Amino acid sequence: AIMHDSIFPSRQIGDFHVTALSDGNMASSLELLTGIEFADARSIQHNAGIAEAGDIHINGYLIRGRGRTILVDAGAGALNNVGGQFKANLAMAGVSTDDVDTVLLTHCHPDHIGGLLDDERKPVYPRAEIMLHPLEAEYWWDDKKFKLANERGQRNFNLVRETLRAYTHNVRFFNANKIAGGILPVGLPGHTPGHSGFRIDSDEQCLLIWGDIVHYPHIQSSQPTVSIMFDCDSAQAEATRKKILEQAVREKLLVAGMHLGRAGFANVYRAGSGYRISYAEDE
Repeated sequence: AIMHDSIFPSRQIGDFHVTALSDGNMASSLELLTGIEFADARSIQHNAGIAEAGDIHINGYLIRGRGRTILVDAGAGALNNVGGQFKANLAMAGVSTDDVDTVLLTHCHPDHIGGLLDDERKPVYPRAEIMLHPLEAEYWWDDKKFKLANERGQRNFNLVRETLRAYTHNVRFFNANKIAGGILPVGLPGHTPGHSGFRIDSDEQCLLIWGDIVHYPHIQSSQPTVSIMFDCDSAQAEATRKKILEQAVREKLLVAGMHLGRAGFANVYRAGSGYRISYAEDE
């Protein structure tokens, strides 16, 4: 039976029970943002009640239903002292690492795939299929791109390659078709070439797990032109962000994202020339 783990924010969307599992925080800096003055960015964070204005929160999502146990991303796995709480939270939600049959990846940055390998660099989810967009894999295997990357970037490339090799027999690519009955991949390019979201539709509500559309939700919803240094193609990421924020309002989507706060789920409303993210309280 599904444990309705009230300790974590969760939603029932059609046949699927979706739970937001925090991996903790990543110490970062508002200096990584472009298109906004540092003081303005900081005041938005403070007005939103965020004490450590530069921190980026990390979520992964657990999806259960139709006999499936699916993760969307796997946290940072405490790599470089970032996050590391995801696996313990998964256990608290009543799921063992052997239960997981699929890991859907929004993209392959370290705070999303770091949790896939243990300290001995072995798969944490030995029975899981790892699913990602073909363009995402193509990007990280590209030796020309690797050579152009700085030292930190090259470490990221190496982590992706090591992780995909460790899971090599279980790596699958999704296309425009359903991943699991009822879950659809949504192309959201820009942050990375294969950056993707996942959509679950039901009669009552549609949920879009939108990956890294925003890193600082309050800042980048109110000012969608604000970009972060982690974007591969900031112009494309900005275009995608504007399109998805508008779509979220138009279709009244419930959104979930890897860098929303611990509440995990939010609604998007128009506000002035931009948008406002309102965390959906636990229902």
